[in-house]
Amino acid sequence: MRNLRGPLGPILTGWLALASAVHLYFGGFGFPEPIAMRAFHLLAFVPPIFLLWPAVKSSPTDRPTVVDWLWFAAAAAPHVWVWVYAGAVSDRMEYVDPFSGIMAVMAVLAIITLLEATRRAVEPGLAWMVIGSLAYMQFGHLLPGVLNTRVFTANEILEASWLVPTAGGVYGPLTGIVATTIAVFIIFGSFMQASGTGRLFSNLGAAAAGRYTGGPAKVAVITSGLFGTMSGSSVSNVITTGAMTIPLMKRIGYRPAVAGGIEAAASVGGAIMPPVMGAAAFVMAEITNIPYGEIVVAAAIGAVLYYFAILAAVHFEAKRAGMTAMPASEIPSWREVLADAHLVLPMVVLVYLMMERWSGNFAAFCATMAMIVIATLRRRTRMTPRVIFDALVQAGLTMAPLAVAIAGAGIVVSALTATGMVVAFGGIIKDLAGGSLPLLLVLLATTVLVLGMGLPTTPSYIIAAAIGVPQLIAMGVDMLAAHLFIFYFAVLADATPPVAAAAFAAASVAKAPPTITSVHATRFGIAGFTVGFAFIYDPGVMLRGGLLEILVDSSVQVFALLAITAAYAGYLMSPLGIAGRLLLGIAGLFAAFGYVLPGEARLAIVLAAMAAVWALGRAGAREGRTA
Repeated sequence: MRNLRGPLGPILTGWLALASAVHLYFGGFGFPEPIAMRAFHLLAFVPPIFLLWPAVKSSPTDRPTVVDWLWFAAAAAPHVWVWVYAGAVSDRMEYVDPFSGIMAVMAVLAIITLLEATRRAVEPGLAWMVIGSLAYMQFGHLLPGVLNTRVFTANEILEASWLVPTAGGVYGPLTGIVATTIAVFIIFGSFMQASGTGRLFSNLGAAAAGRYTGGPAKVAVITSGLFGTMSGSSVSNVITTGAMTIPLMKRIGYRPAVAGGIEAAASVGGAIMPPVMGAAAFVMAEITNIPYGEIVVAAAIGAVLYYFAILAAVHFEAKRAGMTAMPASEIPSWREVLADAHLVLPMVVLVYLMMERWSGNFAAFCATMAMIVIATLRRRTRMTPRVIFDALVQAGLTMAPLAVAIAGAGIVVSALTATGMVVAFGGIIKDLAGGSLPLLLVLLATTVLVLGMGLPTTPSYIIAAAIGVPQLIAMGVDMLAAHLFIFYFAVLADATPPVAAAAFAAASVAKAPPTITSVHATRFGIAGFTVGFAFIYDPGVMLRGGLLEILVDSSVQVFALLAITAAYAGYLMSPLGIAGRLLLGIAGLFAAFGYVLPGEARLAIVLAAMAAVWALGRAGAREGRTA
């Protein structure tokens, strides 16, 4: 991103701060008509991308070029037009009323500038996916078999991709979610960081885990999970917390790739950590019409299991390697932690309002206002006007790439829906699965991981859910369980090879090979795979069923993950040999995925394996002492 010189820098930061402030105001006092709100949102955040993000590496880093200004004007024009004629646009009947020449011109400008903004600020892979979707609408009628579509006119393609507020495209419901609920939550997260909540999380992680074996790695896990509730971005999470934790991990003996893998696995999990859970969870609430509070409750045990598994893995690794704790001089006192403890109260406000089923945007607005007020209780956290301004600017910088990413995903979803590709691709997967739910789940998980190689988490989840969830529901899977399954694998895609954005960011901080780092990130994030399938087969992890079912299903996951992590770390109560590692690994995997047996039987098997390995280890230790 550019570091602009001269008056343009303050003007642009003022633009972003004002846009964020207006979004926050609307969140508390009500939004304008949907089409007008979406136009304002896109006008506020798409054009600045061309001034802030250079086109190529050789572009100036301190000023935009003349071409960038032309892109800026072209990006603003279609959204200004929609804003001016919002009433007429809202009143027109989609695909029935004529799509005029001026509409066609504005649609072309909106789509082309969106593609370029996506290439610059998000991912070239997403831009190419949007292009592929448009090409499929144009040429799909030439393809054979299930890929064949009807003939679409140019105006139909443009209308579907741009101006169908009730179905998809740039101005579709997905953009509406970002412009309302998600935007206000991003602002809340930015205010959390500005108030010093990040310092609270960092100190809490260090105080809670720093003095134990492998302390820096445990600090990374705890801190990254807490930071994830604010940032919603795995890559920014890695950069923020990894700059501190990765060097500490390397200092006590973790290899660079392992340190990077731990940080990447912990950072991607921030998107599944309640109460915020990143942007995709709000999209899930909108798509499913399930209250956000219910989604948070259903995902809570899964998030705890995910971080429990990483903590167990880093503990076993540290014990096996004989690593030490953090230096005492670097561990903050509990008094230092408690000095910022009042900053938890706004999150309490947020959770309470969400559980009381207030709208997400109003809950986030109230929590943001509470943050400003509560931060004044101590001088060290007090938010001055300058701090508030900077928080609004940072929120704008976060929203700009997200706005274009979601709008691009809207085009893809619109194309998949209009062409019937959702049904066709779903039918292909269904045929390959042959009526087998386990095989269908494996195919869908693979599809989501492949999509995630070139897409951020939220667009990846949106597209995969459009394809896969109907197939799962048709086979009797609960709707929320199906969406959480897709969501978990969309999150994991940021850490799994061959292309893993979060792992690659961690590798750059750790100065380690990116691919090896992503392999380690995958193994430390193994709980994401087991919990994803547990949503389907073990409903107790979603707090469904009676108390006994919840306890059994959760216990199966806990001990399965302990066995798996101990197997690949080579340590349980003592170092493990090949036989012990194999026994634990097989038992753990069977407990996690052996759904042919009830939970009680799987739990008994993994407990028996762990007991046997422990007994053998004790016997070997006695023989060693005797010798």
